[in-house]
Amino acid sequence: MLSYQHGYHAGCLADVHKHGALAALLTHLGEKPKPLSYLETHAGRAAYDLSAPEAEKTGEAKAGILRLMAEGAIPPDQPLAKAMRMTEQQFGPGFYPGSPLIAAQLLRPDDVLHLMEMHPEEHTALKRAMRRHKAHIHRRDGYEGVLAISPPAPRRGLVLIDPSYEVKSEYLRAAEFIIALHGKWPEAAIMLWYPILQAGLHEAMAERLASSDLPDLVRREVRFRLDPGAPGMRGSGLILVNTPWGVGGALDAAERMLDPVRVTSVA
Repeated sequence: MLSYQHGYHAGCLADVHKHGALAALLTHLGEKPKPLSYLETHAGRAAYDLSAPEAEKTGEAKAGILRLMAEGAIPPDQPLAKAMRMTEQQFGPGFYPGSPLIAAQLLRPDDVLHLMEMHPEEHTALKRAMRRHKAHIHRRDGYEGVLAISPPAPRRGLVLIDPSYEVKSEYLRAAEFIIALHGKWPEAAIMLWYPILQAGLHEAMAERLASSDLPDLVRREVRFRLDPGAPGMRGSGLILVNTPWGVGGALDAAERMLDPVRVTSVA
């Protein structure tokens, strides 16, 4: 969908969950000397000003990353904290990294980035934000684009799938994409983010993937402590395929950053 712009939601609680896990995975994968490819289906604009009118309008960053930082919940040695410091050094105080910047800052010179973004304004902003970094930026449908270049070189790699879920069909579309991607690039580690809403639309997607015999499939969810009747997301979920061995502790540590606002964590 071309109406969605993540600037309204940047730095929200789900971002902290998603980005903390992504930073943990990238750091873990980078511990081996072999280079890797990093691909995104829905890259966004990469850098977000949390003082911008969009962020101020929703207040999601104030309830998310800004609150957690104020409460000291983000340890300075966390990979996400490192990416945030590097983002502020490049863009200035108050800027928060999206997943493309997190990847560019935590990966190594020999690693390869492919970023897909269809929205014209987001694509332009993405190119501007990533001009200091080596990345292939594509203006094309993320599902089609990632499948078209898979398997990339190097074949060792990670794919992030982070659609807007503006339409109900996006859930099963993401599941079918993962099944197709694994068939074409069986070595790829895959990370899918999804929102946990009152309607429970994610369950059919999760069940489709769980029944597809995908290797090393892990589902992790965090539920947020919200006021009764509060609108919006009830929590944040991740499904991992080809989950790297030994990364569980780092994912646990990333989820602990959400302790002030989470009710439960399901792994």
